Order: sequence, then structure tokens, then C-alpha cells
Amino acid sequence: MSKSRQRVSILGSTGSIGTSTLDVLARHPDRYEVFGLSAHTSLELLLEQARQFRPQLVVVGSADAAAQLTERLQAENLAATDVMHGLEGLCAIAADSAVDTVMAAIVGAAGLEPTLAAVNAGKRVLLANKEALVMAGPLFMRAVAASGAVLLPIDSEHNAIFQCLPAARDGSLAAAGVSKILLTASGGPFRTSTTAELMGVTPEQACAHPNWEMGRKISVDSATMMNKGLEIIEACWLFDIAESDIDVVVHPQSIIHSMVQYNDGSVLAQLGNPDMRTPIAHALAWPERIDSGVAGLDMIMQARLDFEAPDLLRFPCLRLAREAAASGGTASATLNAANEVAVSAFLDGGLGFTRIAEVVEEVLQGAGHIEPSSLAVVSAADAAARAAAANIIRRRQSAA
Repeated sequence: MSKSRQRVSILGSTGSIGTSTLDVLARHPDRYEVFGLSAHTSLELLLEQARQFRPQLVVVGSADAAAQLTERLQAENLAATDVMHGLEGLCAIAADSAVDTVMAAIVGAAGLEPTLAAVNAGKRVLLANKEALVMAGPLFMRAVAASGAVLLPIDSEHNAIFQCLPAARDGSLAAAGVSKILLTASGGPFRTSTTAELMGVTPEQACAHPNWEMGRKISVDSATMMNKGLEIIEACWLFDIAESDIDVVVHPQSIIHSMVQYNDGSVLAQLGNPDMRTPIAHALAWPERIDSGVAGLDMIMQARLDFEAPDLLRFPCLRLAREAAASGGTASATLNAANEVAVSAFLDGGLGFTRIAEVVEEVLQGAGHIEPSSLAVVSAADAAARAAAANIIRRRQSAA
């Protein structure tokens, strides 16, 4: 493979972030080549991606899926692409010595270990998997410091903050003159809904985001505003800032992606059309800039930008995430695990929309929070929270 181009692996290449990343890479074949791709079950799309990008390695979720994909690749004369499966395969495409850059785009807790493998290998890590920091922030950031990995945020909000911070700084944000981070939120599809209306929300309604194209789980998190809560926790670790120094501002147009307030009264904002290819292109090329395929922002056509405070009564998940961030320890890992189980139950039709927050709160109240000193501790907290959430959901279903 050519040494003149960055070799990129994508953890979660068939999801919305993965496909957007491939779109940007395809625009710059002189700068990038694909080394590895992964998908859990979307074999047809993964095969299509393999045809186009000819990766050295692809990873799927199971041995059976790997056998099926190997047979298909050989039938199409793509035998030069090796196939692996499971966690071992994910860590292989994340940490291989031939890889320069890893897009970490696996949704949820499943992305933690392969993303950490990329960090430990000292890669340039494009972090779209916020759960890695939510679950194991102290471990993750220590690993970044020890390995010399370059960590670049992909969430549009965190990427915006990164762009608005001083280009070079030593020490804390306060020493750089930063007084507050303003994290913007669209408010999701139910920003103006009444509590009574939220009681009857269906999965299809929750997944119909007004501005962004996202996967189903993240769409539900946006609808409950849990996604914004997880982003608060992620921002604390990315930028070494206290939860109390982060404000959430609801901005329905999703044009301002976040802001940084300085102690001289200045506020710097990053603006752009709501398209994830912008932060992806920024992180891929940083500190340079490349074409993302996203149209420039027409401020005249946009005409207006609105802002409001989040309603914590309507969206209790945001409050729960702040409480978990303030509690520290394994509280945020517990929050994330309980939410994943509750959202899955909602999408499967086994839990009402407003019950998601209730399940998460009950799990948090019953859990002990200790220092996440190792991955084993994090994994134990994650497993305990998942079991507790599943039990609460079963109990509620039996009582219905």
C-alpha cells in the first residue's frame, strides 16, 4: 500500500458516521486509503463498501457472518481482503501498525475496547463514540497521555468547541481565558411537546430528527436529550472542565454547533449546515482543511437563529446525566448502560418513551459508584446496570 496516503480504519463503517466518513475519503483518494472496515450485521452494505474501497481487512460480528462474507468476497475476486470477526478483529483494525487514523464510530459500550486499542497503539483517533469517555473517562484520557495518541472529537458539538478554543494552550481552559462552554442542542423532535403528548410517542416519531440523519439509538437519545447529557460528560473529559462550567443552549436550527465563552466577554461560535461530513473532514485533515462535500452556509437564507433554555421537567435525562457527571466514579457508566437497555426496550415496543428516564433514574439510585480504576471495574458496573435495568423493565411489563 502507498506510504504517501493516510491509511484509515473505520470502526462502524455501515452506520451514519461510517458512511459519511467514506464519502469524505472518496473525495480525496490522493490523501487517504481505507485499511479496515467493520460492521456488526450489515453484510450487504459492508460488501458494497469492500467493492468500492478494497480494504485490507474487514470485521463482522460473528464467525458465521465472517464465513458468509469470505465466500462472497472470493466469488467477486476480492480475496485480497481478509475477514475477521468479533472484538479481536475490531482491535486488529484499530491497532494494526499499518493504520494511521481510526474513526471510532461504533455506537454504545461495544465501541469502548476497540477505541481504547487504537489509543494504546498511539493512533490518530477520531472519536465519534462518546460512550468511551462516558464509561471510562479517567482510564481513556490517561491512555491518551501515555501513548501519545492524537484524539480529535467528531460529535459536531465537541468538534465545534475544539475549533473555538485557542490553537495552542498549556494548562487549564481557565488559564487560557475560557470561562464557560456553551453546548448547543436542537431540542429534538419533541422540543415543544407537552408531557401528555410525550406519553404516546412511538419509535418512528422518536427517530424522526428534524435536522440530522442519525441511527435509531442516537435519534432516541436526542429525543430524550440523553444524548446532550452524554455530551456534557464527554466534554468534561475532552476539555478538562467541570460539569458546572458547561451550559446547554437549545438552538432549534442546528446552525451554531457550540460556543466558547471567554472571560473578556467574547463568545466564539462555530457555524455550519447540519451535516456530519463537516466535523469528519475537519478531524481527518486537521490542522489543514479539506473539502467535505457540504454546501457553504447561506446566512441570508437562514435569516434567523433562535435560542432557549432546556426544559428539565420535559427532558429529565439531561438532569440525570448532570447528576451522574457530578457524582463521578462509575455513575456515568451506570447511566449509559441503563439508558442503552431502556432505549432498546423502547425501540422494541416494550417500554414507553417517558419510562426511559424512569428506568435510568431507578438504576442510578440503586447503584454504588466507585472509582473506575480498571476496565474490569467499568465492565462490572456496566453489567450490573444492564441487569438492573432489564429487571426493572420486566417488573414494569408484568405489572402492566
